[in-house]
Amino acid sequence: MPKPFALFGQIVIYAMVAVSFGYFSIYPGYKRFGPDQAHILISFSHIGQRKEACRKLTQEEIDNKQANMHRGEVCPRERLPVTLELLLAEELMFEALLPPTGIASDGASQVYRRFTVPSGPHRITARLRDSTREEGFDYEMQKDVELAAGEKYVIDFRSELGGFLFGTHLPERGRVQ
Repeated sequence: MPKPFALFGQIVIYAMVAVSFGYFSIYPGYKRFGPDQAHILISFSHIGQRKEACRKLTQEEIDNKQANMHRGEVCPRERLPVTLELLLAEELMFEALLPPTGIASDGASQVYRRFTVPSGPHRITARLRDSTREEGFDYEMQKDVELAAGEKYVIDFRSELGGFLFGTHLPERGRVQ
């Protein structure tokens, strides 16, 4: 039979743990946004163009290959890095040179960044270069948006849909409309 003092001690400890759980489940309060803030999210994976162009094999090179290797051309695997710029009201907010992934540098360049901005009207410009050009960009889009307090505004990129996609509700991946 347990001693009354030990039983009383267990009840007190269990009550303290329960009160602690109750308190910390409510306080301190956590807010992701300030009362007048919104988030801009840029998130995508994109494969840059090949670093070197494919070249046709000569007849002698084709003859030296095994029968199952007769392709007619050789394409190096390595891809170019992707250059990305994000501007807010014509001021540079984010700039990155995104290297290709993979052991042979033949995978997609990836980015996921979140920016906290004041709510209200904004002009967002997104630019991307995935080619060998030295200046300028292959894709560029500008949009005027009104961000509400607490809103998450997403910027995606899909070359098959023409480039950048802006908005809170974007089409699902894999479903080209």
